[in-house]
Amino acid sequence: MNLDAPFTSTWMDIDKSWLDYNGHLNMAFYNVLFDRGVDQIWLEMGFGPDYRERTGNTTFSAEFHLCYLRELHLGDKVRATFHLLDFDEKRLHFYQELWHEDGWLSASGEGIGLHIDQSGPRVAPMPADILANVSALHKAHSVLPKPERVGRVMGIPKKA
Repeated sequence: MNLDAPFTSTWMDIDKSWLDYNGHLNMAFYNVLFDRGVDQIWLEMGFGPDYRERTGNTTFSAEFHLCYLRELHLGDKVRATFHLLDFDEKRLHFYQELWHEDGWLSASGEGIGLHIDQSGPRVAPMPADILANVSALHKAHSVLPKPERVGRVMGIPKKA
């Protein structure tokens, strides 16, 4: 299993159909890029395409907070990072960043993923082998500092 801290995806291209009428990446497709990055680390942890058929389990996103920092355009290439912040037998708390090939940060996101038994569907414990992989990844990522953008509160500040 890839225990890089943080995990970094392969390079991803911006699809022309993802552009909005302003000529930059539509907000929905930042989530697509983050999700494709997660798909790569999920393979490493054992949550690949066959996981659902083999176990009757899958993962769902419960919550995701995204910060748009710099626009992406057609022709840009990005990588998604993944930092596992915390976990228990049923949940994963993680932080991601989208990095442009020129070295600047485009977006960040913080999420909670759930391990799901499809027969319910309901939140359920991960099998021991998967939990061991998650634990190993968390141990490798525990040396990373807590990202500045983790735990941000959304709202309009009120003047005193």
